[in-house]
Order: sequence, then structure tokens, then C-alpha cells
Amino acid sequence: MSLRIQVHNLSIGAGASERILLKDFSLDCAQGQIITLMGSSGCGKSSLLAAIAGLPIEGISAQLEIHLNEAKVDHLPTSARKIGLLFQDDLLFAHMSVRENLLFAVPPGSPAERTAQADTALEELGFQTMAGRSPLTLSGGQRARVSLMRTLLAKPQALLLDEPFSKLDAALRQQFRDLVFEHARRLQLPTLLVTHDAADIANPADVIQFPTA
Repeated sequence: MSLRIQVHNLSIGAGASERILLKDFSLDCAQGQIITLMGSSGCGKSSLLAAIAGLPIEGISAQLEIHLNEAKVDHLPTSARKIGLLFQDDLLFAHMSVRENLLFAVPPGSPAERTAQADTALEELGFQTMAGRSPLTLSGGQRARVSLMRTLLAKPQALLLDEPFSKLDAALRQQFRDLVFEHARRLQLPTLLVTHDAADIANPADVIQFPTA
């Protein structure tokens, strides 16, 4: 499995005021590799992730070619790219229970099979007694874990992490970071992580420092 991305022109603004963030930028993230993207705010890190995922951002235009598992996917909508996303906010659905949030991500199948997958995820988290609770009743660290499991239940072929650890305190941050990296490596997912914190670096050899915006 390999995530290959060529960004030929990622720009912000329009007309005479257009400011180039990235140009002729290439990146190859291999199976199980975790590449950390670092740089000052506004230099294009999160915009790059959004372009890879196919998420529109106001004021940003992008021209790029994306290959996932050697298949070109940049023409596909976000939902069809099989790319998992984790953000600063957990984005759990407040009107759904914890189990319902997990079930939302499980691919189509028989009800029994889908429920079994969600229950296995709850067991892995140790959250069996929390299955019927609202995410609003969970702590920040608990919500982060549910969000990770929901992302993985969708069976992504790559992970994009946009500062998912930044809102947790130091102890929870390390625990959740270790959990995310453990799953990324075990599932052999090519992973891109945007962060400002050097403590988040998975491998010093796999760091891309973006130029100052």
C-alpha cells in the first residue's frame, strides 16, 4: 500500500493578490509510514491534507495528482477516496449514542455483522458500559478514542491527522498519540500528521518542514 501525492500548485487568494503556498510539491508515504508535516501556521500543511482528502476550503485552489494503492483517486469525491481523517475536534454526533457513532462508520453489511464490529471496537476501548451514552457525557480523551475507532471502522487505506492531539493535556496527549500510531502501524496505513509539537514526531527521519508562509 502506498500513498503518493503530487501537488503541482496549491494557492490561496485570487487575482493579483494570489499567494502561493506550495508549488511542485511531491510526497511519497509508504505502507505503515508516519510522515510528520511541520511549519508555521498558514504555510499550507492543513490545506495540503484537505486537498488530498478532497475537502473544499474557501480561498484555496489546488491542482494535484493523488495515487492511493497505485490507483488515481483525485477525481473521486471525498467519500470514495477511502482516506481516514482525524481533526483537533472529535466531530462525534451528539444526537447519537457512542455505539451509534461507531455503527455510522461501519461499511454496509448484515445488521448482525455491523453490530459485531461496533461491539468489538467498544470492547477494545473498554467502553462496553458507555455504549448507550451520549458523547457529550464523555471526557475529551474518551471522545478522542471513540473518534479514532469510528475512523478505523470505515476501513480507510490511509490516515490524515490534522493536529488531533492538540486539545488534550500532556498525559492524555501521549496516551492517545501512542494509540493512534499503534493502530496506524498495525494496520499498515500510510499516515500524514500535521502538528506544531515536536513531541508528536513518530520518526525524526520522516519529517517534512514546510517553509514559512
